[in-house]
Amino acid sequence: MSGEEGHSPLKRYYTIAEVSKILDVSKSLIRFWESRFPQLRPHKTSRGDRRFTKENLELLKEIHQLVKGRGFTLEGAQQELMQSKARREEKAAWIKQMKDLRDFLSEWREQL
Repeated sequence: MSGEEGHSPLKRYYTIAEVSKILDVSKSLIRFWESRFPQLRPHKTSRGDRRFTKENLELLKEIHQLVKGRGFTLEGAQQELMQSKARREEKAAWIKQMKDLRDFLSEWREQL
């Protein structure tokens, strides 16, 4: 991913050309991935130009890593993305439970 220098933390939207450069892949490959991964839905202007968000860019980086870096098939990458989403949601639920328990214990200790 040699085009990383074009990635600005303050930027809200990226064109397909910018994403292509950041990921060092062709625009047609990005459009193909968009057709195969339903969770990848960039905004489109009235002219049909794609505008990718930071979240879209992060998802594309993950797809790129799975397919190009780790050799997943597209179906395998799709399954891995769904499983990793489920793992993140489960982790977030555990973190919330631990925070709630910590808050409860803190309040309980203050009442002693």
